[in-house]
Amino acid sequence: MFLSEQPMDASKLIQLMLSPAVMISACGLLLLGANNKYSSVLNRIRLINDEKRRLVMKAADREFTPEENLRLESTARQLRALGIRARLVRNSVLSYTTAAAFFVITSLLIGGAVFQGFVEFHYLSTAVFLAGMVMVFAGVVFGVLESRKGYEIVQLEINAEE
Repeated sequence: MFLSEQPMDASKLIQLMLSPAVMISACGLLLLGANNKYSSVLNRIRLINDEKRRLVMKAADREFTPEENLRLESTARQLRALGIRARLVRNSVLSYTTAAAFFVITSLLIGGAVFQGFVEFHYLSTAVFLAGMVMVFAGVVFGVLESRKGYEIVQLEINAEE
């Protein structure tokens, strides 16, 4: 039997099933921030790509000035770095989304364990909850790496202007 041999009252069942909801809410907040960051990185890529396209179109008409040449090289470096940053943010978003799904599954497994009386559901729900926590940790790691990459990109832009 799950947890004990005695029947579980409704309030205890609801409490057990909603425990993962705290983590679902946390993932939702993390996802909100990561999605906003993802949008801003993608918009930045589009802006720099547009600037690069305009510079290349100018090149068809005349020779590049040294400043334009430097700017074109800078945009290429920034686009490569922003591509890496976009992948890191995407990975963070996917990790948080997967974690939220694991926490929902955990709630369902807890309910199934109570209604079916299967001890295996207890172990499975614990394993799925832990997998969700691992995915939250992975999302945080990707977030840290993305922040570092964001700083590197800013440094590229500052160095290009000097």
